[in-house]
Amino acid sequence: MSGAASVLDRIVATTREQLVLRRATLPLERLQSLAPTPTPHRSFVAALCRPARVNVIAEFKRRSPSRGVIREDLAPARVAEAYQRAGAVALSVLTEPAFFGGSLEDLREARRASALAVLRKDFVVDPYQVWEAAYAGADALLLIVAALTDEELRTLLASAAEAHIDTLVEVHDAIELRRALAAGARLVGVNNRDLRSMQVRLETCLELAPLLPAGVLAVAESGIKSGGDLRRLSDAGYRACLVGEQLMQAPDPGAALRELIHAAGPRE
Repeated sequence: MSGAASVLDRIVATTREQLVLRRATLPLERLQSLAPTPTPHRSFVAALCRPARVNVIAEFKRRSPSRGVIREDLAPARVAEAYQRAGAVALSVLTEPAFFGGSLEDLREARRASALAVLRKDFVVDPYQVWEAAYAGADALLLIVAALTDEELRTLLASAAEAHIDTLVEVHDAIELRRALAAGARLVGVNNRDLRSMQVRLETCLELAPLLPAGVLAVAESGIKSGGDLRRLSDAGYRACLVGEQLMQAPDPGAALRELIHAAGPRE
């Protein structure tokens, strides 16, 4: 087992351990009763379909296993406001606490501070987390195929539909893409970061683009550093790009996003 795969395994194992504690504090049935039904929804899918531009999902995260601390001096609300002013079409907020330093409160603060749809980016392995996301006000959540069995993926997609939350299903190779499509995913994120090796290759998105069928909305994730990268991915068929570290490590994340979008130019 590679070191990177072990990182993923540790994150998932820690997530499951934390879920036991959270269930004991707030049982699923009580959580479901507290979550608004339907969730006050800002359509994440619709946000990614804006024409005539390269759409960016801008991310808030404090740290990562591969980079360590990225930024811990910025509040989610401040960053969300800056991203909205700079032209983001949606927000992504890391909510995993042990490895990324995130929380659902970060998501709540970011959503209150902007009018953008917000993605809960976490290692979702159980329907309980879907309802947590609904309770926190998330408009979408991430499902990572590499962390799930086919049955778990189908169950989580069904739970998200019940909770009226959009799902971004993440893959990083052709096998995972086939699994995602077989489960019914229609919003697919292709991660340029291989979770086994942690190597980042922009070519991953470019290689998988021809395998994405018509009717599937595609999002490119990770390793996007320039307007040229955004343009290449847009030209390959990706309707949106998720950008995190490149923005968060900048002195002014909002200004960095504005420059990135400007450098990409209009969508043709």
